[in-house]
Amino acid sequence: NIQPWCVSRQIWWGHRIPAWYGPDGAIFVEETEDAARAAAAARYGREVELVRDADVLDTWFSSALWPFSTLGWPERTPALARYYPTDVLVTGFDIIFFWVARMIMMGLRFMGEAPFRTVYIHALVRDERGQKMSKSKGNVLDPLELIDRYGADALRFTLAALAAQGRDVKLSTGRIEGYRNFVTKVWNAARYLRMNECRPDDSFDPGACRSTVNRWIVHKLTGLRRDVAAGLDAYRFNEAADALYHFVWGAFCDWYIEFTKPILAGDDDSEEARETRRTMAWAFDQILLFLHPFMPFVTEELWAGAAERPRAPLIASAWPDYRRIRPKPAAGREMDWIVRLIEAVRSARSELNVPAAARVALLYEAASPRARRWLRANEAQVMRLARADRVAAVRGEPPEDAVRLPLDEAKILLPVGGLVDLARERARLAREIEKVDGEIDRIRRKLDNPNFLARAPEEVVKEQRERHAGYSAARGTLAEALDRLAAMPAGATER
Repeated sequence: NIQPWCVSRQIWWGHRIPAWYGPDGAIFVEETEDAARAAAAARYGREVELVRDADVLDTWFSSALWPFSTLGWPERTPALARYYPTDVLVTGFDIIFFWVARMIMMGLRFMGEAPFRTVYIHALVRDERGQKMSKSKGNVLDPLELIDRYGADALRFTLAALAAQGRDVKLSTGRIEGYRNFVTKVWNAARYLRMNECRPDDSFDPGACRSTVNRWIVHKLTGLRRDVAAGLDAYRFNEAADALYHFVWGAFCDWYIEFTKPILAGDDDSEEARETRRTMAWAFDQILLFLHPFMPFVTEELWAGAAERPRAPLIASAWPDYRRIRPKPAAGREMDWIVRLIEAVRSARSELNVPAAARVALLYEAASPRARRWLRANEAQVMRLARADRVAAVRGEPPEDAVRLPLDEAKILLPVGGLVDLARERARLAREIEKVDGEIDRIRRKLDNPNFLARAPEEVVKEQRERHAGYSAARGTLAEALDRLAAMPAGATER
């Protein structure tokens, strides 16, 4: 005896289990008629007449007809001719046999060809600990609630960024909040463009830029298009999202906008300022085009508000084509080197606890001719963004209190002895390394223990491996900072 809703559940999951009705409407679900009669006799205490349900159809059988039955089949409708077969089916791995295989078989039987060319099998979405979401566990994240709280674009981008092939998605509100901040970053960048009157210009030719920094961002965008297209074509949505995230937050917002601030703050009518406004507007338009598949709502809003005249919506716009833009590798090498230089100086200052407001001389030696040329051309930018009081070549013997930063094309020196107690910093870094070594050793003992690996849940083992990798990376950074200090004379604290 089984309740009707259970019959539906049995059928829904693809089990073609027949059902029989007793004289009082009771339902008996068994694999054979003899088993059903035995179950009925046990219930009623005697043999009774059973009527088999004649309206039982495997749900997956009807679902297998879906690709063409929804388009008017068996009639040869215009919709069927237009939309069958389709390109991609997106599904989970748990119903490949029940649904995907049956759709293919039915399509081949009734339509003469498979209903789709590609099957994208996505991962399962789990909670932040890797547990399957369950109401009984209380770890379910309701998409509608997440959209109300963080926005649909933030949730979409989060799922795309975490959709690595062969790996389940560990979803948490913290991750969504982080990508919500990214959406906000894009919005604030649009506000900055409006404040500086950067408007799209249909006549703008990005290949004709003369300013090095503008040539650089055009060059970087050609690389971004390649990376995003490669990720989408290979269904590696996480790689495409990752390329967009780092370009927008890093290359465009953190560097291009910062590099061009002095240009836009200077003579508004200069040729360089006009070119920069047009380049920035064009570059941001390209960003919106690339981001649109991942965050359609905010990009459509910004796209419509950027131009002075109405233009076709993003969803109907063509994918960017850069075949007419000649690469600018020289500008790319120059500005990429300047970025690495500033990052290296900032990292060293942070590691050594140099006061943020302190200005430090930036000295260089063994510089290649083009490195010296790059430093002269970008001296003002380097001084402003690296907080240097001067940029100069070493004359005579290098200062003893200088931290050395090996960089391709040149050796960079930062005299920090008068700003940092070197002995105290050495001791601090040594303590930090000792602490990290203890954590690495503790995790290593766990991972080397066969009992732990056999008994611990897979997600716990994976978490420990990720922590081990994180501590190992942190130790490398600390050791590098200590090595820099160790190379300086012990008595170099006072200048």
